[in-house]
Amino acid sequence: MTREQAREKIIFALDVNEFSDVERWAALIAGRVGMFKVGKQLFTSCGPAAVRLIQKHGGEVFLDLKYHDIPNTVAMASLEAARMGVKLLNLHALGGYEMMAKTMETLDGEFKGGERAKVLAVTILTSSTEETLRGVGIELPVPEMVVRLATLAQKAGIDGVVASPREVTLIREACGPDFLIVTPGVRPAFAAADDQKRIMTPVEAVRAGADYLVIGRPISAAPDPVVAAEAILTEIVEGAER
Repeated sequence: MTREQAREKIIFALDVNEFSDVERWAALIAGRVGMFKVGKQLFTSCGPAAVRLIQKHGGEVFLDLKYHDIPNTVAMASLEAARMGVKLLNLHALGGYEMMAKTMETLDGEFKGGERAKVLAVTILTSSTEETLRGVGIELPVPEMVVRLATLAQKAGIDGVVASPREVTLIREACGPDFLIVTPGVRPAFAAADDQKRIMTPVEAVRAGADYLVIGRPISAAPDPVVAAEAILTEIVEGAER
């Protein structure tokens, strides 16, 4: 794997709430990561202008708003996200088949076979454990529930999923090689686990078959974020060669 291929796999979690921070991070590491993740905190604070600012610096965007509502509402929200020119957007697989299928039908109708944002379904959050699931009435083990949601999403026409690296291999087996898998819960060897429960190193996640790795605090909280980002790239490249 080349360093450029490794770079394209990294999505930097831009967990900030000020335009000045967006500007600073975009200028600092746009050339060292493949994409910036704009989540609920930043989007609630700064709105679509945050997406445009990243794009102005040449960065691609993963709009991580995890839509979960009635089918028409999610479809229309996803359409507006896609019109912003983001590369990835997501919704919750627990919203069900009709919600996901309606979203894809709407996007395909708008873009008519042209290039559009890829849509991901969130399976089970990486902060969740089987005890968490039992608390909301889901009795299936986490891996079984993740695969069930991934196959449902694929049936609805969704492009891929967001899932823990621990379930990547199972999803690949169930959904095939062309189904996108984006994995949070990735922590390089030098970083702390923080609040993630089901984690892997970048090398382990790539070897398991992940297409993209969401990495935030190991870069943002490092004494030198540029050095940290470069160290992650080195870790991936050297690990792929072993």
